[in-house]
Amino acid sequence: MASSAAPAPSKAFVPRQIVSRWRTAIERQLEAERDQLPLWAPVALGAGVAAWFLLPDPRAWVATMAGLLAVTLAALAIARGGRMGVAIAAAALLAASGCGLGWWRAAWVAAPVLARPAIVALEGRVERIEPLPARDLVRVRLGDLRWTARVPDPAPVRVRVNLVAADVPAGLVTGGRIGLRARLMPPPPPAVPGAYDFARTAWFQGLGGTGRGFAPVTLLSGGDAGGAGIRQRLTAHIQQRLPGSAGGIAAALATGDTGAIAEDDAEAMRRAGLAHLLSVSGLHLTAVVGIVMLATTRLLALSTRLVLTGRVPLAAAGTAALAAIGYTLLTGAEVPTIRSCVAALMVLAALALGREAVTLRLVAVGALIVLLCWPEALAGPSFQLSFAAVTAIVALHEQPRVAAWFAARDEPWWWRVARHGASLLLTGVVVELALMPIAAFYFHKAGLYGAAANI
Repeated sequence: MASSAAPAPSKAFVPRQIVSRWRTAIERQLEAERDQLPLWAPVALGAGVAAWFLLPDPRAWVATMAGLLAVTLAALAIARGGRMGVAIAAAALLAASGCGLGWWRAAWVAAPVLARPAIVALEGRVERIEPLPARDLVRVRLGDLRWTARVPDPAPVRVRVNLVAADVPAGLVTGGRIGLRARLMPPPPPAVPGAYDFARTAWFQGLGGTGRGFAPVTLLSGGDAGGAGIRQRLTAHIQQRLPGSAGGIAAALATGDTGAIAEDDAEAMRRAGLAHLLSVSGLHLTAVVGIVMLATTRLLALSTRLVLTGRVPLAAAGTAALAAIGYTLLTGAEVPTIRSCVAALMVLAALALGREAVTLRLVAVGALIVLLCWPEALAGPSFQLSFAAVTAIVALHEQPRVAAWFAARDEPWWWRVARHGASLLLTGVVVELALMPIAAFYFHKAGLYGAAANI
């Protein structure tokens, strides 16, 4: 008698059903998080830049970019109108762009580098002067070089030399030309794998050699006593009023010059989690912008006619933006300062437009701008520490329960003070936890007491 039982379903359809369920679940999640997807754009671009740094040679770079472009096309081909295929395609395309961007940037700034140590005689235009009183040295960056004896092969176009402070000629300013003899060496590679790579930093700065200059140092022509001269005079003024390491710390807070800080004090700042105060970045720009906005608002508020127009916040934001740009130029316009200036300008623009000023979208846009302009910044601790800290702060404050706790309310003054103190401590702990892995990797030290010290 023939069996009347129904045939068992084919096992070939089971994996397809599982894939379909997973695809549907992912599509639902992406649809629910569609407003957050743009935040991953700098992550994908940074992954491509990191791949360029990690991969060994152009063949690997080309293979990586080709593979990512293939993933992009494949994801678009199977997208079927869903978000998953588009998200994968966008991430792969951004990663490929990041790898190509790092390659292009390295080729764009390429300059000859010394092949071996050499003692040379040269003339050059002073591009930057960094006094290092704690070491009794002055660090000078020279460009537009002319070799007066023993031209090295290849000959660098920019070098950095350390001069004994007593050998520096009077009246030396940025833009002047000097002549000297020096012992130059190629920029050194990392002392151990994973350590600070000065050779990489020097490559992106166009430095082909570093070394020590010998007396006599001849001043061949004067220079421009403009922005850099103002910075040097302000630093010297502070250090004259506050001698020693205390003056060095005060100068670092105002102008970013850290050369007069004794090593013991610098190490104490690092151990206390306060080393970020010595680098002109977000804290300094925030102070400048806040002070200028407050002063401008108070002054403009004296005019009733101007107040009634409602343009006082716009005028204050514009004045603060000019102050941020001026302060960035005054302190040397280093990449961390420029990054902070860009973020400050974006916050001011949001305030002027009446939008929420500090959001994760702002952080993402700031990271994109920095990576597009200076992709090499990704490999440095400054970029990683600053964006990790800002991301942790903004994400913490956007969390609904934390935002409700931080919100203003009608309460006794003593409870308000206690709640604000606890809020600052919580923010500091979260920031320290976010920075701990990065600090441990680069500086081999980390500690939660920085959360209390930063208050």
